[in-house]
Amino acid sequence: MAREGESRSFRRKFCKLCFDKIDRIDYKDDRRLTRFITDRGKIVPRRISGTCARHQAQITEAVKRARILALLPFTSEQYR
Repeated sequence: MAREGESRSFRRKFCKLCFDKIDRIDYKDDRRLTRFITDRGKIVPRRISGTCARHQAQITEAVKRARILALLPFTSEQYR
């Protein structure tokens, strides 16, 4: 809620993957996937990353596959 005298202007988030016209997210592309993972190893939600539902589902699937193949960590090492 905006207080008196304050105006809130939100910038609409857009899906960067749709903008770059990426059809399929590859689980081997760890550089791209690390942008969607927090420092503790959690997958960033849609409302924060701004991705569409289709790409968010692909990101989740790719991250889980990359974790199983040890391309990405399940958690960061400092929190073990």
